[in-house]
Amino acid sequence: MSSPDSSNQSQEPGLGALNTPLAWVDAEGAILGVNPAFARWLGVSARRLLGQPLAALEVDGDAMARLFDKVSDPQRGERDVLRLRRMALALPGEPSRFAEGWLSRLDGGGWLLEAHPVDEFPAPDPAQALPSALAAALKGLAHELRNPLAGLKGAAQLLSRRAQARGGDEGERELIGLIESEIGRLNGLLDQLLSPAPQRPHTALNIHAVLERVLRLAESEGGWSLRLQRDYDPSIPELAGDADRLVQAVWNLVRNAIQAGAATVTLRTRVEHGLRIHDHPHAMGLRLEIVDDGHGVSEELAEHLFLPLVSGRADGSGLGLALAQQVAREHGGSLSYRSRPGHTVFTLLLPIDGHARDQEPRAQADGGDSDGAAPNAH
Repeated sequence: MSSPDSSNQSQEPGLGALNTPLAWVDAEGAILGVNPAFARWLGVSARRLLGQPLAALEVDGDAMARLFDKVSDPQRGERDVLRLRRMALALPGEPSRFAEGWLSRLDGGGWLLEAHPVDEFPAPDPAQALPSALAAALKGLAHELRNPLAGLKGAAQLLSRRAQARGGDEGERELIGLIESEIGRLNGLLDQLLSPAPQRPHTALNIHAVLERVLRLAESEGGWSLRLQRDYDPSIPELAGDADRLVQAVWNLVRNAIQAGAATVTLRTRVEHGLRIHDHPHAMGLRLEIVDDGHGVSEELAEHLFLPLVSGRADGSGLGLALAQQVAREHGGSLSYRSRPGHTVFTLLLPIDGHARDQEPRAQADGGDSDGAAPNAH
């Protein structure tokens, strides 16, 4: 394929007629031309893009600039096709656009960028992303920790009885209580790794009843400083699921928002018709969004956010998001997200056309706002 003529984009009618956003650049990465679909996708005129370094469009990162450095490094060899994951592109002052992309080398020494726009980045599947050897090692470690924890628990109980017998002071009893509570917390984490409960048969449920249970938990955890909002679609019919598991999944997402410094968390529900989840078509589905104004997902965590034991907090277990994604899979759904500082949205898509109801129970694996109904603030 020859390099397009930058002086006249209409000389490339084949590219101009395509609905896929395309941009072609010279060997140094300067934009020579774009097709109309690319300009529409970014929401700017094609003229504003000409001559711009393609890497300058990248928001919050330099992955593209580093990529061009790599392809020009003779020690790395030449590659004709390169994958660009999780691109966020925009001109200064314009909203970001997200896409998965490919760079293909052109005959004239330049590159063709092919962008596949997405509203949200899909969450990596922990069952595929976490190597089986590491999963086995984690299970082995968890088993090994059982014995010393049992010994520590017995010792703490003995100390507690001795302190009560001799009338120990309040400080001593408080320290013993802290030891016992931390041992209980560690045992709980091991239970999640080693003994996931078998999935129960799904029954008809009201998703808003599930969300109300989550809101009560959030009110207790967040206190007066947290503003909780409902933005419910009252037309959503009942769906087939496990209410307790869905409460656990949504509560993990809301709790993450609270721990990310959110002052406002919104639970939004909408009906969607004719959607696809994991390449399966559904006549009707539920879109549940958990929206918060916290500090967002850091670039370092973005690629591995849903993997077990990955956490952005020093005291985090890294199991909450992995569990939420597991619950989504149990219900034939998906979990995805989009994030920038001050605005993070986790989206849970669930079928409500009978697909989840027809599934056999499976063992768990190891391991901008809309203009809808006005929310009610707490």
